[in-house]
Amino acid sequence: MNKVLLYEMSWAEAKEYFAQNGIAILPVGSTEQHGPQNPLGTDHLIARALAEEAAKQTGVLCLPVVPFGVSVHHRQFWGTVHVSPSVFREYVREVCLSLKYYGVKKVVVVNGHGGNTSSLVELAREFREQGVFVSVFQWWRASEKLLPELFDSEERGHAGAEETSVNLAINPHLVETTKAVDEKESCRLVESAGVSYGLDTIDYTVSGVFGVATTASSEKGKRVFEASVRELVEHIEYVKKLSLDDLLPKPCV
Repeated sequence: MNKVLLYEMSWAEAKEYFAQNGIAILPVGSTEQHGPQNPLGTDHLIARALAEEAAKQTGVLCLPVVPFGVSVHHRQFWGTVHVSPSVFREYVREVCLSLKYYGVKKVVVVNGHGGNTSSLVELAREFREQGVFVSVFQWWRASEKLLPELFDSEERGHAGAEETSVNLAINPHLVETTKAVDEKESCRLVESAGVSYGLDTIDYTVSGVFGVATTASSEKGKRVFEASVRELVEHIEYVKKLSLDDLLPKPCV
């Protein structure tokens, strides 16, 4: 069987996969503003593209992407659709429980949105206690490590040149580069050392861009995408080989 995308399979084909495999890939993202140049689906489009390409290279089943995430801080920008952390956690939990019912004991979550991270790590700890190992892959962390010189810190901000470049590489028809802007973030409140506020994106930027976006290029985006896929594939192959005993919590000392 060559199919690896669950939404393309029949139930009989899915049965064949689950009978032989205990691992799956789950892409998650968000639907939120990414500046005037990028589509609202940026986070889930990138997560889906990475996950599906890795699935094809590893033969591991890939689920449909979860397109909504923890994005309340972007709500003042039109079109952002957000869910609460508790709803997001419960939704992903139910998906993983469905997989567990079919014998899946390893889930690689490909996360496209930083606002989801805390909820996903919390779930990973919870499922580890239940005999299911969940790992969370985030492409921008991989890119920062693998290609540190490709973009500077100002280009790696939300809706900046790096993110826009990846969009240009995988969905060029959805990016309007002529509308890209550069905006230095500035907070309306004095940010004292050691103090955190529960602020929104609009409190830092009127365009939705954090930093520099106008230097984006499809060539750089392709390098980021390919490097991230390689890292994700390597991680998936690593998880596949490990025994569950190596992945689950250790007993008390």
